[in-house]
Amino acid sequence: MSELLRAEHLVKEFPVEGGVVHAVSDISFAIQEGETLGLVGESGCGKSTLGKLVLDLIPLTSGKVFFDGRDLSTLRGEALRTLRRGMQMIFQDPYASLDPRMSVGRIIMEPLNAHRIGANRAERADMVRALMEQVGLRPEFYSRYPHQFSGGQRQRIGIARALALNPRLIICDEPVSALDVSIQAQILNLLGDLQRQRGLTYLFISHDLNVVRYLSDRVMVMFLGQLCEMAPTEALYAAPRHPYTRFLLDAVPQPDPSRRDEERALLTGEVSSPVNPPSGCRFRLRCPFADERCAGEKPELKDLGDGHFCACHHPLES
Repeated sequence: MSELLRAEHLVKEFPVEGGVVHAVSDISFAIQEGETLGLVGESGCGKSTLGKLVLDLIPLTSGKVFFDGRDLSTLRGEALRTLRRGMQMIFQDPYASLDPRMSVGRIIMEPLNAHRIGANRAERADMVRALMEQVGLRPEFYSRYPHQFSGGQRQRIGIARALALNPRLIICDEPVSALDVSIQAQILNLLGDLQRQRGLTYLFISHDLNVVRYLSDRVMVMFLGQLCEMAPTEALYAAPRHPYTRFLLDAVPQPDPSRRDEERALLTGEVSSPVNPPSGCRFRLRCPFADERCAGEKPELKDLGDGHFCACHHPLES
């Protein structure tokens, strides 16, 4: 597989009254064409901000993003507009991301109009109906409005809109977190089918570790604006090396009544502020293995072998 996206030393800081929010701090990664890279972490750790930085929806404080070998920071105007046709986003809230004043047909057709795809409106309408069928929506719903659909159907509309420009990369920003569990499975299976049919590449953002495991080839774990760990999916779930990843996995509910009384390790300590993050390792105030080195020296993301990377001075045994 060839490399489709590379992010180098991404930093995003938001000035606020009394300081600066360190939303994303020196994150680097790459995504191979055709793979799904999962991104997990607790709420507020910077996952969605990272996704928006990749698409250049918000400006970087520093760092670079390369898509298909081209540096987005050097592109402006029509060159950037053309390249960004290859990158789209599926949003978390399937209702808030749709204009309630527009019919489904107009919503999905909007990117086609913006990029002047199709010879005329009739041809674009045919393209929209084909997209609706591909994502499991009946073409006769073309003239209906978002409030006339269920949550799962609305997310299918959002997926069809993301597919309209035939992208190569899609950022999935918690696309199933607002849906019922049974509907989540349908949407995940749809995303998997579309990936195989169209050769899509996904950055899949979620706080649900079971969902990420189902769809991802590799997983990155994020804490307070920084990457803690990155590894092939099964390797990370079978033998996490960072203490934070271990705590996250232990917190996942197990649908097994026989394990009801099992004791689980829970995180202790106060949640750190992104305005005033701890020195050294940002996880150290909640880590049972933290020592003086963790307070004074930031751990670097090191290769532990077989594509398993961990940013910890005291990685767990595999």
